[in-house]
Amino acid sequence: MVIKSAIFITSNTRVDKLPSANLPEYAFIGRSNVGKSSLINALTGNRHLAKTSQTPGKTQLINHFLINDTWYLVDLPGYGFAKTSKSNRAAWEKFIRKYLLTRENLQCVFVLIDSRLEPQRIDLDFCRWLGEKGIPFMLVFTKADKQSQLKSKANIDKFRSALLQWFEETPPHFLTSAETQLGCEQVLATIDEINSNFQQPELTDR
Repeated sequence: MVIKSAIFITSNTRVDKLPSANLPEYAFIGRSNVGKSSLINALTGNRHLAKTSQTPGKTQLINHFLINDTWYLVDLPGYGFAKTSKSNRAAWEKFIRKYLLTRENLQCVFVLIDSRLEPQRIDLDFCRWLGEKGIPFMLVFTKADKQSQLKSKANIDKFRSALLQWFEETPPHFLTSAETQLGCEQVLATIDEINSNFQQPELTDR
């Protein structure tokens, strides 16, 4: 897939105020320091599209970007380590989960995992919740350029093994780097394939 256009559409916390659910949609989420914004910018070829920051938890809204006028990329607030109040974190969790549970055109959640780390409970618990709710997801391991691929593979294998406590098989995964573009083409090719089978949902009044 060639990204010809990537346009910011809206930021919101209310699911009923999001863009019409007439196009396929893909959500990106992960821990607050996982490099999500950098990867989104690498995927779209626009280093200014998603706001990057040295401060974890910069993204605090549901951000919609229209890609090639044919699908939405959704940047969701990160979980864990954000420097904000407990009440704010609770509010984020509430609207994020509502979005994930009710968004009719959501095709897949890309869960970003830091490839440098051994399995983290917060990531495993989130994947388990997605599985329990029947929400399709894939794993995107980030920051592959920060260490050898051998070390990344070892951590990926450990994470997949941990998931098998709850899953019969693990979801597809990608090893990526925002710096070198590793894995970006594969992620976009997967989105392109899912898009080819997209059927517009029958929308209900909210």
